[in-house]
Amino acid sequence: MRHHPFRRRPLRSAAPGYGRIGAAAAAFGLTAATLTGCGSDGEEEVTLSLVAADYDVDGGQSSRAYWDGLVTAFEKKNKGIKVDVRIEPWTNVDRTVQEMVDAGQAPDIAQIGAYADYAAEDKLYDVDQLLSLGTMTNFLRPLAVAGEHRRTQYGMPFVASTRLLFYNKKLFDEAGIEEPPKTWDELRDAAERLKDNTKAVYPYALPLGPEEAQAETLNWMISAGDSYTVAGSGYTINSERNVSTVKWVKENLVDKELTGPVTPGQLNRKDAFAAFARGEVGMLNGHPSLLRIADKAGIEMGTVAIPGPDGKPQHAMGVADWVMAFKENGNRAEIGKFLDFLYTDENVMAFAAQNNLLPVTTSAFDAMREDPEYKELKGFLDELPDSVLPPVGKTSWASVSADLKKNMGRAVAPGGNPKAILDGIDKKAEEAERAEEE
Repeated sequence: MRHHPFRRRPLRSAAPGYGRIGAAAAAFGLTAATLTGCGSDGEEEVTLSLVAADYDVDGGQSSRAYWDGLVTAFEKKNKGIKVDVRIEPWTNVDRTVQEMVDAGQAPDIAQIGAYADYAAEDKLYDVDQLLSLGTMTNFLRPLAVAGEHRRTQYGMPFVASTRLLFYNKKLFDEAGIEEPPKTWDELRDAAERLKDNTKAVYPYALPLGPEEAQAETLNWMISAGDSYTVAGSGYTINSERNVSTVKWVKENLVDKELTGPVTPGQLNRKDAFAAFARGEVGMLNGHPSLLRIADKAGIEMGTVAIPGPDGKPQHAMGVADWVMAFKENGNRAEIGKFLDFLYTDENVMAFAAQNNLLPVTTSAFDAMREDPEYKELKGFLDELPDSVLPPVGKTSWASVSADLKKNMGRAVAPGGNPKAILDGIDKKAEEAERAEEE
C-alpha cells in the first residue's frame, strides 16, 4: 500500500529510542534456534525474528518507534519471549524476505505486501493455528477473505485503505460546479466544464501508468458492479460489463481530451498526486495519503464516494498490507502470543492513526469511526466494510497485475481497442490460473 502519513500522533505504546531494533538488524541472519537462550528462571528463552516495512517516507523513525514500543510492552508481559525487529523500506522489504526464505533463514513473522506465494509453497502457518478465536474473528470480513489462499486464511491484514474521489474546490467554484459528481455522466460533464472554464491541466487525472494502473482500473470496474474475478473463482477481466466500463472511460474522458497532457498510460499515481497538490487537477481517485499531501500544499479539497454509472456504487476498492508467520523455525505458540498482542485495539489503532491508514479489526474500526478526531477519514472508513480487494490470494495475481499495468493505458489510448486488450489480459490470466492449480 505504501501510503504517506499526513498527520502525526503521539504513540501511546511507543518507547523512546530504537536500540533493540537496530541491534536486531545486525544479528538478523541468525536463525531463531541460534538466538535461543535461557530466561532468568532457567527456562529456555525464544527469540522471534520479524521483518517489517517502513511506512515513514519522510525519513523519520515513527515505524521503528512503534515496533520498539510494542515489543517492549510485549516482552514485559511475556517472560521468555524476545522479539527482534528488522525495518526495511518498501522498495526492499519483499525482496529481503524472499532472499531470507531462499537462504533457509525465513523470519518467524513478516509484515510485507503479499503472502500467496509462500502460502502455496506450504511455508506459512494458517491463521487458526496461531490466533485466539477472539482475534481471528475480529478481522473485518473483506480483509479476512482477501487473506485466504484456496479458502484457508494465511494472510493477516495489517493496515488497510480505500479510495474516494478528490476534487479541487477552487477549480469547481471557477467552473460553476455546485456539487461534486455522483454519476459517470456527471463526472464527464464536470470535467468538460473544468476544461472550458478553468486552467485545470488535468480536468480528470487518470493514472494508468505502470505504478498503479491495476488499482485505477479496478476502481472503475467495481464502481460498475464488476471486478477482476468471480468471488472464490476464476478471472473475469474481459466480462461484458468490464469491457463496457473501459470503453466508457476511453470514449467519454480520454477521447474528449479531459485527462490532461500526459497520456494515461504514462501517468503514474505519484505524479497525479503531485499535480493535484500544485492545483492542476480538477478530480482524481485517491487514498488517504493525498489528504496530507494536498493539505500541506494549501489545496482546498473535497472528497466523495467514487461515482458509479448511475450513482453511488455498492462497493469500493479496498487495499491491505499483510502479516504472515513462517513455519521454518517452529515457534508457533510464541508467534501466536505475539500476534494476539499485535492485534489488540490499542496497537492496531496506534499504527493506523500514526500513518493515517485504516484499522483492520472490527473493534478498532468502530473506535476510530466514532472518534471525532478522525472525522477526515470517515468517508474512507465508511467504504471499508463492504470493500472489494484485488485477488491477492492467487499466486497468479502478481503476473496478472503486471500485465494490467503494462496494457491498460493502451486500452484507452487513441485507436485502442478495450475488448481486444482485456481479452488478451484475461487469456494470460486464465493460463496463469491453470498453472497455479497444477
